[in-house]
Amino acid sequence: MTEEQNVMGTIDDENAVIFEERKRILFFGLPWTFTKYTVTPSLLTSKRGFFNQIEDDCYMYKIQDVKLTSSLLERMFGLGTVVCYTGDITHPELSLVHVKHPKEIKAYLLKESEMARLKRRTLNTVDIGAKGLDLDGDGISDSLQ
Repeated sequence: MTEEQNVMGTIDDENAVIFEERKRILFFGLPWTFTKYTVTPSLLTSKRGFFNQIEDDCYMYKIQDVKLTSSLLERMFGLGTVVCYTGDITHPELSLVHVKHPKEIKAYLLKESEMARLKRRTLNTVDIGAKGLDLDGDGISDSLQ
């Protein structure tokens, strides 16, 4: 059984580790940093530091959008940076910097975040700044404020 089949067989488990990557230095893509990213079906975790460790979590349902960027050097070494735009207060923009398999990670995060939102029945809304609109034409603002 391949590693991919083994991982795919455990996706139903909420604590199953789907991706575990280290931030890599750009030179040859070697994992000589102390930053580790872990993706499970319900959580995205960033752990960094050697002496003072900082661990930051974001629930999958809070991930609203995902972006993949890769510079020329990153592409040469098979790396990329996945940026997650979240509804999390502590980290509205969570970046997985210089990781291997960035396209697969991005696709998985997009799919799982949507599934997590459907499972929790949450809805993302966007404030488009429509304050003070007069929708019925009576000359009085129809906003709640």
